Amino acid sequence: MYRTISLVIPPAATDGLVTQLKALPGVVGLAVHPGASLKPEGDQLVVESLNTAADDILELARTAGGPDLSVTTAEASSLTDRSAQHLIDADRDEAVWEEMEARLLQEGRATPNFLALTAFGGAVAVAGLVSDPVPQAIAIVSASVIAPGFEPLAKVPLGAVLGRWGVAFKGLLSAAVGYAVLILAAGLTLWALLAAGAVSADQFAGNPQVQRLSSISAVDLVVSAGGALAGMTMVAAFRHDVLSGALIALMLVPAAAVVGGAVAVGQMDLAMAAVQRAGVDVALMVAAGLLVFGAKRVTTHRRPSLRA
Repeated sequence: MYRTISLVIPPAATDGLVTQLKALPGVVGLAVHPGASLKPEGDQLVVESLNTAADDILELARTAGGPDLSVTTAEASSLTDRSAQHLIDADRDEAVWEEMEARLLQEGRATPNFLALTAFGGAVAVAGLVSDPVPQAIAIVSASVIAPGFEPLAKVPLGAVLGRWGVAFKGLLSAAVGYAVLILAAGLTLWALLAAGAVSADQFAGNPQVQRLSSISAVDLVVSAGGALAGMTMVAAFRHDVLSGALIALMLVPAAAVVGGAVAVGQMDLAMAAVQRAGVDVALMVAAGLLVFGAKRVTTHRRPSLRA
C-alpha cells in the first residue's frame, strides 16, 4: 500500500518544504501546483511515496504548514519507478495515525447504518443459537461479519495512546450503544421465535454453544487474545478487509447475543455469565490495542497525530 499525499500549505513555506521532501529517499514523485488550492488557499503539493516515508513527510509538513496545513492521504494501488524500484519493492505495510483514526471513526460511529447492522448481527446470532450445529456455525460466523463490533472498541486504546481522549470516549459510547442494540435485537428475535412456537426456551438454554459462550476456558482465552492482537495489528497495517476474522475469534457478538436471549427466556444467571464472557473479550481487546498501538508509537510512528 503506497501513498499519495496531497498537502496544501502557505506559499511562503513551499520552497523550503519542497527541498526537504526531495531529499527523502522514500519520496518517489513530487508535483508542485502553486496557488492551485482555492479552499483552503495555498500551494498544493502532491507526493507519491513509500509507506516508510509517510511519517517523515507528514512531520515535515506539520512544521512547514503550521495551523494552515491541510492534508489528504490515499492509497496507491501500484507504484513504479525504475530508479527507485529496489526501495519500492522493500516497502512495508503500515498505516499512519491519521488513517487509523479516520477509518475507525468512519466505521465505528453509532450511525443508523451501524446500528442496523449491529441489530441484524444480533438477530442472526441468536437464531443460530437455536439451530442445528452446521447452520449454527454458519450463523455465528455470519453474525460476527455483519455486526461492526470491533471498530468502536479499537478506538479506545488508539485514542489513549495518542492522547486523544475524545476519540477514546466516542469509542466507548459507540460500543455501549451498539452492543445494547445487539442485545436488544437478540432478545426480541428469540422472544418472537418463542411466541411463534418455532423454538423452546430449553432449546436455547440447553444448547452446548450457549453454555460455552457463558463461560471461558484457558483455550478460549488463547483464541480470544490471539484474535484481539491480530485485529489491532490489522488496524495498524490498514488491513480492514480481513478484520472480521479477529471478531470471529473473539466470539464477542455471539456472547452478547446470549445475553439478550437469556433475558428473553428469563434466565438471568445465564445472562450475567454471558456478560462476564463478553467483558473478558472487551478487556482483551483494549489491552491488545494498548500493546500494539503503544509499540507502534515507540518503534514506528514516533510523531503525534496531525489531528491532536
